[in-house]
Amino acid sequence: MGEKPLFRLVQGGLTGLVPDAGRVPDVWVFQAGCVQAFAATWVVRGFAPTTIGAYTSLLPRVLAHFDRPVWQIEPAHVDAMLHTLLLAGRTAGTRRRYLDMLRAFHTFVRLRYAAEIRALYGTTVGDPLDRFNRLRHVWDEPSRRLPPTAERLAAFFAHARARLTVTSDYPAAARDYALWRTLYHSAPRLSEALRLELYDVHPELGPSGKLHVRFGKAANASGPRPRWAPMLDGLDQILAWYQSDIRPLFPDTTALFCDAHGQPLKPETVRDRLSRHLDTEARPEDDRFTPHDLRRACATHHYEQGMDLLTVQQLLGHHHIASTMAYVRPCLTFVEEAWRRATLTAITPLAG
Repeated sequence: MGEKPLFRLVQGGLTGLVPDAGRVPDVWVFQAGCVQAFAATWVVRGFAPTTIGAYTSLLPRVLAHFDRPVWQIEPAHVDAMLHTLLLAGRTAGTRRRYLDMLRAFHTFVRLRYAAEIRALYGTTVGDPLDRFNRLRHVWDEPSRRLPPTAERLAAFFAHARARLTVTSDYPAAARDYALWRTLYHSAPRLSEALRLELYDVHPELGPSGKLHVRFGKAANASGPRPRWAPMLDGLDQILAWYQSDIRPLFPDTTALFCDAHGQPLKPETVRDRLSRHLDTEARPEDDRFTPHDLRRACATHHYEQGMDLLTVQQLLGHHHIASTMAYVRPCLTFVEEAWRRATLTAITPLAG
C-alpha cells in the first residue's frame, strides 16, 4: 500500500489525490476520494461551518489510528483504537465522538462504494462495529462526576475576584471572571457564549435582562436555534461592570468576550485558562471542573432549588426534555432534602 495522502478542507470538502483513469488506484488514494465525497455531504446537508471544521479535524485523527483503509477495518482494530484512547486519558465523550465519526464514514463508504471496492480490490465491505465495541452512553460512565456544588462555585468565584487585585493581566482576568459567571448564571454552551456580541446583551428585557443567544446549537442540520437566556443571580450587574470598565480595555470590535486582538476567544483558550486558574487554588483533583460543568451546575442547582424540568429545559435551550434530564445531576442527599421539604409542607398546616 502507498503512503497515506493528507487531507485539508477546501470550500467545504477534503481534497485528496484523484486516481488516474485506466488503472487500479492505490487504496489510500481511493480512500482520499471517499473522504472528499463524504466531506462534501456536510455542506450539502447544511451543517454549520463550525461543525464542518470540527468534523474536518476529527476524521483524519480517527483514520490515523488504522494502518489500513476503512473497508478493511475489523472489530479488533476498533477495539485497539478505543483502548489507545482510553490509555491516553480520553473521556467517554471523546471516545464516543471517535466511534461515531468512524461509524458515519464507514457507513457512507459501504453504501456508496461497496460495489466499486469489490470490483477494484476484491474485498467485501463488512461492518467492524458490533455490540461489543459499542460504547455505553456517556452518562452511564461510573467515573462521571457530579457537577460542582453551589458552595464549591462560591469559593471558586471568591478566589477569582481576589486574584483580580494581584494579577499581572487585569483585563484578561476580569474578562475570564465575567465569562465564567455568564456560563454559570445564564447557562449558554461555551461555543454559544463565545459568539455573543456586545449588542446581544439586553439589560432592558425582563426583570434582570436577557442575552440573545443568536447561534444556539443546531440539531439534525436544522440550523442555529436562537433563544433568549435570562441574566440570573446578579449577572446583569456583572456584565454591566464588564461592559463599562473592562471591555473598553480591549480592541474596539463587536465580540463580547474577545482576545487581545479583538477576536472572539477560542474554546480551547477558555478551557486552558480555566485549568490554569484552578491550579492556583491548589484544591484536590475532584474539585476541578470544565467550562461545560458550569452549564451542568446551573441546571442542577436550579432544579435542586425547585425549578421544574420544563423551565430548566427552556433555560438550557434543549429541544428534547431527555437532554435536560441527562444534564440534571442532583447532589447525593437530594432525595432526603426533598422528602424533608415535602414533610414540612404537609405538617405545617396541621401544627397551626
